[in-house]
Amino acid sequence: MQLNKFTDYALRILMYVARPSDVPYTIAEIAKDLHVSQNHLVKVVHFMGKQEWIITIRGKGGGIRLNPDALNSNLGSIVRILQGDNQIVECNTPPCVLRSHCGLKGILDQALESFYQSLDQYTLGEVLQQSKLAPAHSPIAFLEI
Repeated sequence: MQLNKFTDYALRILMYVARPSDVPYTIAEIAKDLHVSQNHLVKVVHFMGKQEWIITIRGKGGGIRLNPDALNSNLGSIVRILQGDNQIVECNTPPCVLRSHCGLKGILDQALESFYQSLDQYTLGEVLQQSKLAPAHSPIAFLEI
């Protein structure tokens, strides 16, 4: 299972804006630090604002903050929403000639569901708390941005 870029960027933004700051974060600042195009981030930030995971404020002095309510959001639900209806394999477009004798799709769908069930065990707040406690060289260490 590979997360799409949209999901990857969204999770990075959530972790980034969760860091304490006296002023809201800007898209330009986040794009520069994450080495991602501002155009990509605008789309992701807009989507996350609609989901109410972040609070966006327009104009001078505006920017992006994490919505504190998002800390209680289930990580599996967040990733499901971000990934959309992307399936690991698509058997119908174009139609696969092996479809009638293949058990692979069912196995892959089951693996994907197990992946989401694993993520369902955590909230965004728990992930952020774990990353703050992890040593800097740990695979789950908070992004050093």
